[in-house]
Amino acid sequence: MEVKYLLKDQRDKLQIFALGGLDEIGKNMYVVQYGNDIVVIDSGLMFPEVDMLGIDIVIPDVSYLVEHQSKVRGIIITHGHEDHIGALPYILRRINVPIYATQLTMGLVEHKLREAHILNDVKRTVIHKRSQITLGALKATFFRTNHSIPDAVGVCIDTPEGAVVHTGDFKFDMTPVNEETADMHRMAEIGRKGVLCLLSDSTNAERPGFTGSEKSVGESLIEVFRQSKQRVIVATFASNIHRVQQVVDASVRYGRKLAVVGRSMINVVNIASELGYLKVPDDLIIELDDINRLPAHKVAIISTGSQGEPMSALTRMANASHRKVEILPGDTVVIAATPIPGNEKAIGRTVDQLFRIGANVVYSANAHVHVSGHGSQEDLKLMLNLMKPKYFMPIHGEYRMLRAHAQLAESVGVRPENIFICDNGDTVEIFGGRARYGPKHYTGKVLIDGLGVGDVGNIVLRDRKLLSQDGILVVVVTLSKANGTILSGPDIISRGFVYVRESEKLLEDANKVVSLTMEKCMKDQVNEWASYKTNIRDALSKFLFEKTRRRPMILPIIMEV
Repeated sequence: MEVKYLLKDQRDKLQIFALGGLDEIGKNMYVVQYGNDIVVIDSGLMFPEVDMLGIDIVIPDVSYLVEHQSKVRGIIITHGHEDHIGALPYILRRINVPIYATQLTMGLVEHKLREAHILNDVKRTVIHKRSQITLGALKATFFRTNHSIPDAVGVCIDTPEGAVVHTGDFKFDMTPVNEETADMHRMAEIGRKGVLCLLSDSTNAERPGFTGSEKSVGESLIEVFRQSKQRVIVATFASNIHRVQQVVDASVRYGRKLAVVGRSMINVVNIASELGYLKVPDDLIIELDDINRLPAHKVAIISTGSQGEPMSALTRMANASHRKVEILPGDTVVIAATPIPGNEKAIGRTVDQLFRIGANVVYSANAHVHVSGHGSQEDLKLMLNLMKPKYFMPIHGEYRMLRAHAQLAESVGVRPENIFICDNGDTVEIFGGRARYGPKHYTGKVLIDGLGVGDVGNIVLRDRKLLSQDGILVVVVTLSKANGTILSGPDIISRGFVYVRESEKLLEDANKVVSLTMEKCMKDQVNEWASYKTNIRDALSKFLFEKTRRRPMILPIIMEV
């Protein structure tokens, strides 16, 4: 009987951990597990780091969920940003489980699933702030939050151990554009009932004060539209529907027609308009082909490209390579966003190019055209005071941000020993109301390159890095099958290593090194191609490093005829 009791204790512990959460840019995915029931919160992607050459996006490794698929009761999505929904098309091919999301978020999710041709295979349930869903032994309820996209919610998961609250991305906006304030009454009610563990957004934990209201950006946009004598081009995140609405309102106020540029911007505007989250007059939107038929002071354009992405609409406009939009001297360009870490140089180049053209550029360095969608220190302390958690787990952000959030939690009364700063895979294990670090689950990154999912690993990235640094040399030799003598070659082909016309002597000497190496192998009666290739690679690598201090990738090809 005692053994069975221990096994039951072990099975029914509450576990909370991230499969993707501690990252510079995103990739959010959190797991709440009790016994045989697993609930996943969010399923995001991240964009590649600078050393991930050729990689398009990065998603979490969900091997744990695949292994325990029979226990996964569903995926709850807190809001519609890419770092919270972007991995769904890839993950749902491996684990087909129900999706729960608010109306706008579900609209964005369905668009992704439709593009991936799996929409009809996935069970989807639209939730709202009063919804209650049962997920095995777990029950989920929701509360409205403010963020830079409408329909954002936090999640309260009632477990047999107690309530686990995940805030999602949030701030407290007292004058939101859509007039829907955060549901603080509901948050306080959850806090009064008792919160066992709070998982809270840490993105702006280092920033003092409260985060500003989105409406303040609208006032700045109104002033820009008022002063502009020619076209106004506004670049912002496609998913920032509140800001898109304010551009629409400014266009209406000053009698401008509005053109929408960029695939993601067009998709989001269409979805948000159809669902009623974006109020656009019927005659406001015009096609890009029509912008040159109207006076410049009657035209506004909203575009993607606020992060200086090389192929984005704004970057192509700045480089005069966009097929339909040419920025002219005197046009006003508003970059209504702040740089994501790592994008500063790309944005700087775009801004410089816009100034060279003669445009008036309005951006965060010289105007108030952006506020964050994440709460600053006072917002975070307000959430902590409303929830009054016993245990606290800062989430979303780099490690230093989690540390800063932990210090904020201490300042409002959370005991230091009850705060858990976790890396991906670290488990907070709660049993009998007592929490501790549990076993670490395997986590990792799956790299997406084109249509390939996970077929590019560290070795391939290492090879790409080597190729990008020192290039490649291909050595081709043809041997006689009859007597093993060299029939042709060695021929050396250089790509990205040296300019052949100016390095003929170096390549001639390299050719001699290969020939001598081949002759030595034949004299030593080496009869394995792998040995020939290894000897050629070693001898040529040593020679080239002595001559150039470079280490190109060397690819020997031996043919036998």
